[in-house]
Amino acid sequence: MTDLIRDAPIGQLIRFVTRKRVLQYPEERPDFVLPDCYTQNSEKASRISTERTQSQQRSEKPANEEPAPSDPDVLDESSDDTSDSSEIERIKTANTTRTTRSQLSKVPTTTALHHSNTRADLEQQFTLASIERGPTRPIEPEKLEDGTILVDWYTTDDPANPQNWSFGKKAFVLLQILLYTTAVYMGSAIYSPSIGGVVARFGVSVSAASLGLSMYVVAYGLGPLLFSPLSEIPVVGRSPPYIITYAIFVILLVPTALVDNFAGLIVLRFLQGFFGSPCLATGGASLQDMYSIMKLPYVLSLWAFSATCGPALGPIISGFSVEAKNWRWSMWEMLWMNGPVFLLMFSFLPETSSANILLRRAQRLRALTGNDKLKSQSEIDQASLTARDITIEALVRPFQLVFLDPAIAFTAIYTALMYGIFYSFFEAFPMVYIAMYGFNLGEMGLTFLSVTVGVILSLAWYWYYIHHYVEPSILANGLGAPEGRLRPALFVTFFIPIGLFLFGWTANPKIHWIVSCIGIVITTIGIFLIFQCIFLYLPLVYPQYAASLFAGNDFFRSSLAAAAIHFSYPMFHNLGVGRAISLLAGLTVACSAGTFGLYLGGAKLRARSRFAAR
Repeated sequence: MTDLIRDAPIGQLIRFVTRKRVLQYPEERPDFVLPDCYTQNSEKASRISTERTQSQQRSEKPANEEPAPSDPDVLDESSDDTSDSSEIERIKTANTTRTTRSQLSKVPTTTALHHSNTRADLEQQFTLASIERGPTRPIEPEKLEDGTILVDWYTTDDPANPQNWSFGKKAFVLLQILLYTTAVYMGSAIYSPSIGGVVARFGVSVSAASLGLSMYVVAYGLGPLLFSPLSEIPVVGRSPPYIITYAIFVILLVPTALVDNFAGLIVLRFLQGFFGSPCLATGGASLQDMYSIMKLPYVLSLWAFSATCGPALGPIISGFSVEAKNWRWSMWEMLWMNGPVFLLMFSFLPETSSANILLRRAQRLRALTGNDKLKSQSEIDQASLTARDITIEALVRPFQLVFLDPAIAFTAIYTALMYGIFYSFFEAFPMVYIAMYGFNLGEMGLTFLSVTVGVILSLAWYWYYIHHYVEPSILANGLGAPEGRLRPALFVTFFIPIGLFLFGWTANPKIHWIVSCIGIVITTIGIFLIFQCIFLYLPLVYPQYAASLFAGNDFFRSSLAAAAIHFSYPMFHNLGVGRAISLLAGLTVACSAGTFGLYLGGAKLRARSRFAAR
């Protein structure tokens, strides 16, 4: 628990205030044992190491034996530099046999995937991930030709490595990420029951009042373009973008609940979405830092679960309160939810980026040994990073991938369409369940539980599929073609139009409302599972561009979702629910054909792509 608090923002603040005298890292403690490999190429450390060895030899002599006069180091011990003498006790011999980096069974993360340029590289990473961890072994750091020693984990089970954290610690960090994601995503649809109150208070149209929802959605699609590459910069890491932006997000909730002009409300909602977006931009990356490639699909699906259920739970939470009080209550409820989550993360969310952790370790080792040759790999990479590189990766690469690669373009269009359909429900549900069935706002919000039911059913089946089919297949046959990850999508892709048709044409007062809700459950199963298939497929085909891929995908689907919030209202009113839903269902049928095309022709597309791993 001490290490968890030390690595959290509050611990770093305590360390700064106390000048590192409290919550120290191992390298800062007097009893730290420095591995011998990090004392090389350091005159000060080598001298200390020699004195340490001689001190140990003297301690092994009989107590009554006098030091030999010919041993000048012993005779002059009392006159040595006292600061160096005190260092002797801090640096002791590592009594284990070292092995080379190539002999280690280190647990790889998806960071390794980002540096995989060929299919062989990917196969190697998954092979390493499937090997059982052996006994603890020291890790020999790599030495470059210029004498630089690359600071690494000290052992294969180094507790500083997020991959080596205990199950309980990983689960606690995972819980924080899930709560954060749910609370921020809930902030979009929690506004929906307030639209009527905004219309009455500011005298605007329903379409204008819906800007409070659409601007929030489009903003958390824009945010990843900035925060995703920012969190990949080693000196920054994951925690600062989380905590700083989330603090701003929570603060903005107060003026949003109090604002008394329409323009100010919309601007504040946009800023909320933007500063809440790191949960979308970096949440998955934090989980990738902790979990091995083989187990990552399980936790990423939980993260997707929280992102999908967040908007669905929003109307449930605010529906009854807005009807009983006023439209501002949905904004206050956001503060009550996000305030405690922020305090939890500020107190207990550790840094998970290996690049950042090793960079700070290298800084501590340089301070300890005085050896400027001790550097982390991320430090070296960061030195060559320019503002142009960051700009290209953040603002150019995501769009370049979409416009120049047909496979990426199709997945972006398909996921954007599904996301747009999902957000069109926030316009369709009031027309169906309030206008047709006579529900009040709170009761209408409860119908969104059908989305949660669909996600839970999807999650149960997906975990069964991964455990019983995907993992055994990788262990027995290797990674295989990436298109194999799309097999479940070939079946569930038809769930979306089937569920939509069922919802649209059973939305009738003469038919029980539960039938239309079943249609939403079926649609949600299709949407959730297709998202999982696509998000497993893309990193395997374009591993080195994974961050840009997801940032671009986030932007396009959030943009279409924001547009859907506005075009769905007149579409449903002009065409009627049945015809409008049928139009959307028809588009998903076309995308179903594209899914089969991607599965059957994916290999040819990869061979012609300039971005795919060869």
